[in-house]
Amino acid sequence: MAENRTPILRLDKICKSFGGVVTAKDVTFCVYPGEIKGLIGPNGAGKTTMMNMISGIYTADSGDVYFNEKKITDKPDYARARMGIGRTFQTPRFLQRSSVRDNLMIGADLGNKIGYLSGFFGRKSTNFYQELKEMMDILHFSFNWDDDINSLPFGQRKLLEIVRSLLSHPKVILVDEPAAGLNNKEIEYLMDILRMAAKKMNIGVLVIEHSMDMIMDLCETIAVLNFGELIADGTPAEISNNTAVIEAYLGREDDD
Repeated sequence: MAENRTPILRLDKICKSFGGVVTAKDVTFCVYPGEIKGLIGPNGAGKTTMMNMISGIYTADSGDVYFNEKKITDKPDYARARMGIGRTFQTPRFLQRSSVRDNLMIGADLGNKIGYLSGFFGRKSTNFYQELKEMMDILHFSFNWDDDINSLPFGQRKLLEIVRSLLSHPKVILVDEPAAGLNNKEIEYLMDILRMAAKKMNIGVLVIEHSMDMIMDLCETIAVLNFGELIADGTPAEISNNTAVIEAYLGREDDD
């Protein structure tokens, strides 16, 4: 059971507001190694804001973020990335006018103490190509190294952004709206990638996604936000039968 393990990521009473608009109010939840956890809620619930506070883009007004049981609340985003917090975005972020190879190697550089870029100057580095080949073989996914990143279809760029993050050897990965704009085959690839990350690499995965079918199929536990408050945290079965969650998404019967 996850409760008997040490969480890789823990949020403790996180609060955040912008100009009087509360986007997080005493939010507390955990992500464990090897667990896929969903973070859901209606539009404006504060999901992406929460990702930004975990990754260090925003700083919480109060409360703390713990990574591997060490407080990282005041750590900048680049330090959190180096520690092992990976991140993808709703719209993929790559170096423009650069090849697939260059973009993936920059991601891999985060996870290498020496760095692949340092390897160009004669220092020893991990076998980037072998590691990537093994990952692609597992996923039955292929591409041309030398293609310009912008020449790839949107769905492939989204999948490669997750692959790039995994090459940094993260301990937890934050995945924001990964299925948006993907076709059915690409969504299957996506779910395979995230399951591989959790089960074969023991990475904690926190995923925001509007597709409830995908969330219910993919996640072991789900945290639900509404107007910045955590209203539920449990298994897919518990969440699907939770009255507060149903009301947040559908409204109460006496609502107009």
